[in-house]
Amino acid sequence: MHHKFAAQLFTLREACKKDFYGTLRKLSEMGWKSVQIDGLHGYPAVEIAAALQETGLSVAGMHVSLYRLNMELDAVLNEAKLFGTSYFYLNSLPTDMQNEPGYREVKRRLLEIASLVQDQGFYVGYHNHDFEFHTEINNRVALDYLLEPEKGQSLLPEIDTYWVKKAGRDPLTYISQYTGRKFPILHFKDMTNDDRQYFAELGTGSIDFAPILQWGEANGVEYYAVEQDYCPGDPFDSLAQSLEYLVKITNKNR
Repeated sequence: MHHKFAAQLFTLREACKKDFYGTLRKLSEMGWKSVQIDGLHGYPAVEIAAALQETGLSVAGMHVSLYRLNMELDAVLNEAKLFGTSYFYLNSLPTDMQNEPGYREVKRRLLEIASLVQDQGFYVGYHNHDFEFHTEINNRVALDYLLEPEKGQSLLPEIDTYWVKKAGRDPLTYISQYTGRKFPILHFKDMTNDDRQYFAELGTGSIDFAPILQWGEANGVEYYAVEQDYCPGDPFDSLAQSLEYLVKITNKNR
């Protein structure tokens, strides 16, 4: 299962800005087998692809902005081809769209894009935060609305454990509603065990990831993307601690 653990590069955004290729090499040396792309930071996609090939890192999907999906879709598809991934996800919804009209518009647009790219073997998905739980549409929270199939089409869920917990839901219970559905990537992020409810290294916080891993393995999850939005020290150290925890609980459950 070790090859399924992917470092989400938003965690290392500053390192990627300074030296994208060196960051990939360091992750490989640390024992990571996969990464999730979160922006190219001005580096050429073809050179990033070469660095990925050099390090042997696979790509667990891409996070892409709504602007790029709308205005630079051909470039996004080219990057996905270069990186060898079929999955790209809207990374976040602009603040001015975090309302009922905004959610309706973004679902319409993302499903439209999904229909455009499906014949090329690509899938479009949505990565959540907690704000999608703060608006109701048709008597359902906005996240449920966004991910509900419509006219035979649907977006890939990329559920983030931290943000589900932040919204007052149990991550395993929430994720379980997608049992039997295509769910290639799951976001692993822990929350501190205190009133701050802040980002934490996996295994140090309030979320039990062992049963979530079990659910993922039973439901075809291909990658577990580990992300920590803010780290108390060196982000590489935080990712190393999270990877060590995942390997430990995986070996324990064999």
